[in-house]
Amino acid sequence: MTVQHAPAPELCLTTDVYAAIQTRDPGQSEFHQAAHEVLESLEPVLARHPHYTHHRILERLCEPERQLVFRVPWVDDAGHVRVNRGFRVEFNSALGPYKGGLRFHPSVNLGIVKFLGFEQIFKNALTGLPIGGGKGGADFDPKGRSDGEIMRFCQSFMTELHRHLGEHTDVPAGDIGVGGREIGYLFGQYKRITNRYESGVLTGKGLNWGGSHVRTEATGYGTVYFVSEMLAERGQDLDGRQVVVSGSGNVALYAARKAHELGAKVVAMSDSDGYVVDEHGLDLDLIKDIKEVRRGRIKEYAQTMTRARYVEGGSVWDVPCSVALPCATQNELDENAARTLLAGGVAAVAEGANMPTTPRAVRLLREAGVAFGPGKAANAGGVATSALEMRQNAGRDAWSFEVTDQRLAAIMAGIHTTCLTAAEAYGAPGDYVVGANVAGFVKVADTMLDHGVI
Repeated sequence: MTVQHAPAPELCLTTDVYAAIQTRDPGQSEFHQAAHEVLESLEPVLARHPHYTHHRILERLCEPERQLVFRVPWVDDAGHVRVNRGFRVEFNSALGPYKGGLRFHPSVNLGIVKFLGFEQIFKNALTGLPIGGGKGGADFDPKGRSDGEIMRFCQSFMTELHRHLGEHTDVPAGDIGVGGREIGYLFGQYKRITNRYESGVLTGKGLNWGGSHVRTEATGYGTVYFVSEMLAERGQDLDGRQVVVSGSGNVALYAARKAHELGAKVVAMSDSDGYVVDEHGLDLDLIKDIKEVRRGRIKEYAQTMTRARYVEGGSVWDVPCSVALPCATQNELDENAARTLLAGGVAAVAEGANMPTTPRAVRLLREAGVAFGPGKAANAGGVATSALEMRQNAGRDAWSFEVTDQRLAAIMAGIHTTCLTAAEAYGAPGDYVVGANVAGFVKVADTMLDHGVI
């Protein structure tokens, strides 16, 4: 998007900021990608509001307030000492305490945590709730580890991290590799070290000790609520549509379930080994049993359900659909996959994962007129419900599933409206990418100005 009336200094400012990021943080390609995606949307904002430039808001926003990197030693079941690296990037606290998940996966490094934390700033701002942006994790792989090993790792991780946390300071949640089991072990160690039952210090907790209804389902449900809003804006709905979902973890499972509840037919899901296709519609209870109870692989679905077929490797996006929900990991949907989706008649794409669509793929989909929901808007339901969990903890209260789900749906509808309003105001009607970036930036930037140079 170009803005012809903007003076030259503003037009080159985002380029200068991006160049500085590349120089200061070499090798952090995911962070560079996330920053560029936001910065390229902001030129018309800077042209209209030069005071953001004068106060160096962009430069301050792109530099984390705090970056923590620490050693995590632990002992495996064989008695061998293992050493991993832990991270927490407390990116921006303008709107509230740092809020964002913990990811346990071998791919985790500082650049990935920074990209996730940067995205979290804008995502959290869009929810309208008082939470800042942060993210963390470790290069630990929980796959194949016993409960005892995972407990010892979580205890060692929290022994270091606890000094930086607090319900008014930094509130982690789960992410890839960190579910209810891990949150329980982390909370237990925090409680033991601090001698405080501080329920609001972690979200994603068990329902019997301070957790919230809908938190498990929230990211997936919220993604589909956002898709429904995008389709409704075009006078359409999900009823009868063929849906493909990448991944088969928590987000993917509940996105598929909500799509099914709203009348869609989910025909394909995947994991890191391959994907399954069931033209009659996937049996989501079976998928859930395979992945969450047996902790098995997606191919077991085709072994049980003979009408289905399993494709090892390849791309789940080869399956024709009208709605695509990338819910696995970053940069999984590339330019070739986007072309395949377009050839198959895709009408809407919503990112259940964080930055799962490459920049070229995003450009192709937007230029083709596909309704595209970027992750910072479409998958904000998870962190929104985490903030609702914090609210319940603060009031020593517990809401019903129905009440919490209604709040989630209302928040997602509000995010949709916010994105459309901002996009219209800055010359990009209907563009959810521009709308999400601009709306999130303006809210955080104005608050940073209110707080002074800190």
